[in-house]
Amino acid sequence: MKKIYFDNSATTPVRKEILKEALPYFSNNYANASSFHSMGLSAKKALNESRKKIAKILNCTQEEIIFTGSGTESINLAIKGIAFKKMLQGKKGTIITQKTEHPAVLNTLAWLKKIGFNTIQIGVNNEGIISLKELEETITNEQKKGNEVILVTIMYSNNEIGTIQPIKEIAQLCHKHHTILHTDACQATEYLDIDTKKLGVDLMTLNGSKVYAFKGTGLLYKKKGIELEPLLHGGEQEFKLRAGTENVPGIVALAKAMELAHKEKKSESKRITKLRDYFIKKIEKEIPKSYLNGSRTKRLPNNINISFEGVEGESILLRLNEKGILVSTGSACASYSLDPSHVLLAIGREHALAHGSIRFTLGKYTTKKEVDYTIEKLKKTIKFLREISPVWRE
Repeated sequence: MKKIYFDNSATTPVRKEILKEALPYFSNNYANASSFHSMGLSAKKALNESRKKIAKILNCTQEEIIFTGSGTESINLAIKGIAFKKMLQGKKGTIITQKTEHPAVLNTLAWLKKIGFNTIQIGVNNEGIISLKELEETITNEQKKGNEVILVTIMYSNNEIGTIQPIKEIAQLCHKHHTILHTDACQATEYLDIDTKKLGVDLMTLNGSKVYAFKGTGLLYKKKGIELEPLLHGGEQEFKLRAGTENVPGIVALAKAMELAHKEKKSESKRITKLRDYFIKKIEKEIPKSYLNGSRTKRLPNNINISFEGVEGESILLRLNEKGILVSTGSACASYSLDPSHVLLAIGREHALAHGSIRFTLGKYTTKKEVDYTIEKLKKTIKFLREISPVWRE
C-alpha cells in the first residue's frame, strides 16, 4: 500500500540532493574534524563551509552558530545556558514563556523551577497568539518586584496548530526592557523569514529533521555578546560551548537543506498554502462539526489542525493509518500521553473536542491527488466513528 505522509511537522524525509551531499562524509572523508592530517583538515573545511553557508542565510557571523545534536539540545543549551551562567554568578531570576510552547521548553523550565528559578507561562488568545501587552506587563511586574527577567522564550511558529507569533515585535519589547529573547524556530525554517537581524532575536533554535535533513542534527544561533554556560564539557569544539566530535555529515546535510529551503521558500510556500487552504475548505464544507484550530491567516503554510466533534483523535489516526494515510494527534514528543493537547486547551478547546483533533502537516512531496484521497477517506472515517459513538448526537 502506498503511504501518504501528512506528519511533516514531526519529521521530514531526507531529500536525495541532501543525502548525496552528505554521503561522502560517512564513507570516504570520515575523519574527525579536529584531526590535523589531510583527511581531518578536509572534514574541517566541510564543517567551516557549512557554517559559512548557514551564516549567510541567517544573516549572522559564523561564530554565532553552534551546532548541536537536535532541536531539543539547542533549546536546553539556550535556556539552561543562560540560567546556569546566572547561577554561577550567585543569581537566579525569572524566565517567561507561553502556555503553548513545545515540551522541550516547558519541561526544561519545570526542571529549572525545581532548583529555584522563577518561571511564568503567559496565556494566548483563541488563535494561539500571545498578547504583547500581557508580556510587557509580566516583564515590568517582575522587575518592579526586584526580580530580574533573565530570558523570554517564545516559539516562532507552533508545532501543533501552526500559529505564527510576532517575533520581531516580541524581540523589540524584550530589548526595551533589557532582557534576552530565545525563539524555537524549528517549524519556521522551511517557510518563514529566519534572518536574525530582521527578527532581532538573541537566541534561535533550528533543527535538521524538519527541513529534509537528518534526525539528530540542530543548531543554536547565539548573538555575539550573549553569554552561555555549556551543558557538555570535554573538548573545545563549537567555540567551547558544545563539546564532542562534530557530526560532519549531519552538519553538511543541514547546511544543504537550509540552502535549498532558502532558495525554494517563496515558491514552495505559495504552493503549499494553496493546498492547505483547499484542504481546510473541503473539510469544513463536507464534514459537519469540524473546527479549525489556530489562526486562519497567521499560520504556517503546511499546517492543518482540526477538531472533530463526537470522535476520538486516536481512532481517526488508526483508521486512516489502515488506508495508508499517516497523520498525528499533535506533537510527536507527547504522542504517548493520553491527556488532551496542552496547546488546544490553552486556546480554549474543551477536553472532549481537544481529544478529537488531528494534525495534517503537508510537505514538499504532497500532491492535490493525495489531499483529495485523504478527504474522501476522512469523511468515511468520521461518519463511521460517529455512528458507533455512544456520545455523538446529530
